[in-house]
Amino acid sequence: MFNLSYNKQRLLILFGFLTVPVLFSLTFSYYPALSLIYYSFTDWSGLGWDMNWVGFDNYKEVFTRPEIFGVFKNNAYYFVGGLLQTVIALYFAVILTSKLRGRNMFRSMFFLPYVLHSVAIVIMFKNVYHFEYGALNIFLSAIGLESWQQQWLGNPHIVNFALAFISMWKYFGLSMVIFIGALQSIPADLYEASKIDGASGWQAFRFITIPSIRSVIELMMILTLTGALEAFEIPYIMMLGANDTNTFVSKTVDIAFTFHKAGLASAMAVVLLLIVILFIIIQRKLLFRGEN
Repeated sequence: MFNLSYNKQRLLILFGFLTVPVLFSLTFSYYPALSLIYYSFTDWSGLGWDMNWVGFDNYKEVFTRPEIFGVFKNNAYYFVGGLLQTVIALYFAVILTSKLRGRNMFRSMFFLPYVLHSVAIVIMFKNVYHFEYGALNIFLSAIGLESWQQQWLGNPHIVNFALAFISMWKYFGLSMVIFIGALQSIPADLYEASKIDGASGWQAFRFITIPSIRSVIELMMILTLTGALEAFEIPYIMMLGANDTNTFVSKTVDIAFTFHKAGLASAMAVVLLLIVILFIIIQRKLLFRGEN
């Protein structure tokens, strides 16, 4: 090696450093993805290696069985909740980038739920939502709203709202911190110039803040969409699919590991991936229409 020229040694070292991550990517990312696509065209049970080629039968089943494709309606709760969370996070981010006393404490407090483990959050909210001794029903009773008390996790009409709120609570801090970083990158001179021109706070927000963080808003919309479509941890740990709370991912897990239909579950995973890609393309077109 030492007889090689400097450029050749440099190329050899670069090649050596790149080989390991490329091999890891091929082994743990691309190969499983290609295998998933292959299995989606088979009737593999996930047990053993006996499988038969079934063509597009699994994909037909995904789109024609209401109990499979119909669970996307539950994902819609998380999408709407994510949109609301994004708006509220932007509002608080604007407040916490001002000269508010104790703003660092509030930032830490709002971000704390994001670092908590999902299992801990589920245990906490099971106590919050419990009908007899839950904090929510006790609070409603204390302020004279006993008629509003509910079986928050037992009523199929409201359980998905309750679960979507947990997801909002967990990821609100992350959205807020991302927006704070974006807001702090806006030059202060723009706001000073707008004040000189007599612009109101709303006009400065509309014509300076929003255009300046448009790429971050796009990122948050993509994260909201993908997060809603891939919602799994909280509803699965909390309810295990009871009371019509299955999301598309939790339904996929059930079909793969409970009903041992890994081929069908693989087709569901591929369909989910294609739907995410399609919605992201549409979202980008809508957000950046009229721009080159």
